[in-house]
Amino acid sequence: MSTKKALVSIVSMVGARIKNITKVAIVAVVAAAFFAAGLAYADHHAVKVAKKEGIGSYLTDINGMTLYYFKKDTAGKSACEGPCVENWPLYYRETVAPKDGLAASDFGSITRPDGKKQTTYKGMPLYYFAKDKKPGDTLGQGVKDAWYVVNP
Repeated sequence: MSTKKALVSIVSMVGARIKNITKVAIVAVVAAAFFAAGLAYADHHAVKVAKKEGIGSYLTDINGMTLYYFKKDTAGKSACEGPCVENWPLYYRETVAPKDGLAASDFGSITRPDGKKQTTYKGMPLYYFAKDKKPGDTLGQGVKDAWYVVNP
C-alpha cells in the first residue's frame, strides 16, 4: 500500500471514530437533560414534612406552603364547595413525589362533583389556605374549628 493510501485510510478511520465519539457525546447530553428534567418534575410534585413549634410536624408542598384538611370531609369525598374553594384552594398533582419518609401509597386523588381533581393523603382531600402568603405560614390552623394542618 502506498503512503498516500495508508494516510487516507488512517484519516478515514480517525474521522469515523470522531463521528462515533460525537454521537456518543450527543446521546449522553440528551440523556442527562432527560434525567435532569425528571428530577425537576419530581421536585415540582414533592410533598415534604415541616415542623413548627406549637403545631408539630405537618405536610407542605415543595415550596413550603402548608397543606390542610377539612374536618367535614370524609375519606375520598370533599365537602368544600363554591365559596369555600375560594378560601381553601385545592391541592392537586397528578403524581406526588413524597419526601422525608412519606409513603407514596398514602397519596391518591379524587374527582370532585365539579369535575376538578384533588390530591388526597390517606384518603383525605388536601387544600391550601388563601391567607397563607409565604412558606411556613399556618394561618389556616384551627380556622372555624374545622381546618387543620395535615400531620404525617
